[in-house]
Amino acid sequence: MGARELTAVVAATNDIWTRTNDLIGQALAGHRLTPATFQALWVIDPDEPPPSMKVMAERLYCNASNLTFITNQLVERGLVERTVDPANRRSRLLVLTAEGRRVRDELLRTALEKTPLAVLSDDELRQLSTLLSRVIQSDPALRHRS
Repeated sequence: MGARELTAVVAATNDIWTRTNDLIGQALAGHRLTPATFQALWVIDPDEPPPSMKVMAERLYCNASNLTFITNQLVERGLVERTVDPANRRSRLLVLTAEGRRVRDELLRTALEKTPLAVLSDDELRQLSTLLSRVIQSDPALRHRS
C-alpha cells in the first residue's frame, strides 16, 4: 500500500470516529459525558473481570493523571466504582454500577445506530471486520481489544 492509500484510510478512520462522536453528542450530553468518558465506559466490558486502573490506562492510551480525571467523572456520575483488587491490595479496579451498565448499553446502542458504518451491508461489515482484526492482531498494543 502506498502512502496515499494509507493516508486516506487513516483519515477515513478518524473521520468516522469523529463523526460518530458528533452524532452521539446529544446522548452523551444527556448523561454529562464526553467522548473521552464514553470511551472509558465502552472499554469496561461487563462480561469481563473488572479492569485495573493500569489496564484502563493501557486501553485508553493515556497516562495515570488523565485516567484519574476521567475516572473521577464516571465515579461522580455513579457509573463506576473503584474497588480494591483482592489479588493486589495496592491496585484499584473499576467496576460498572447498575446505572453504569444501563448507560453503557444505551450509549453503545446509540453509537451503533448512528455510526456512518451502519450503511455497510453485513457482508461488507464482515470484510471490514476481518481486515481490522488483521491489523489488531499485528500490533501487540491493540490485541487486548479483540
